[in-house]
Amino acid sequence: MKWGAIGVNQRVGPVVFQNVGQGRRNGVNADRYINQVLRPYVVPFVQRHRNCLFQQDNARPHTARATHDFLRHNSVNLLPHPARSPDLNPIQHFWDIMQRRINALARRPRTAPELRAAVTQLWAQVPQQQINHLVLSMYRRCATVINAQGGATRY
Repeated sequence: MKWGAIGVNQRVGPVVFQNVGQGRRNGVNADRYINQVLRPYVVPFVQRHRNCLFQQDNARPHTARATHDFLRHNSVNLLPHPARSPDLNPIQHFWDIMQRRINALARRPRTAPELRAAVTQLWAQVPQQQINHLVLSMYRRCATVINAQGGATRY
């Protein structure tokens, strides 16, 4: 499992942790998400950058009541996410960039530790200008989804 956040002139992560799938369909429950991602990474970041909006998709740990309560309690402003619109999140395009870079390696990772090392190394190599372009496309993404009345877009 992996997690990361991007912003204009910012990136947080990557956080790579083992997916042990303890009774949850997607392997990560809200408590684990809170304790391994939100508490150590998101809350300190938001405390340093008060004007930011945190965006997540509709993965179960993200939509859990415990997660929303935690974010509200810690004054994390959350960008509302339409029920069926993965089109909005630029991090998905960033993960696609990461996947292409991993696939292009002369020796692709074969074990979890090798993958963790590759993700960490490649994460740092993505030019910030490319990340900024993805993040600054949010205005266009939102307008496109609104114009499509929540329907599919080219994103």
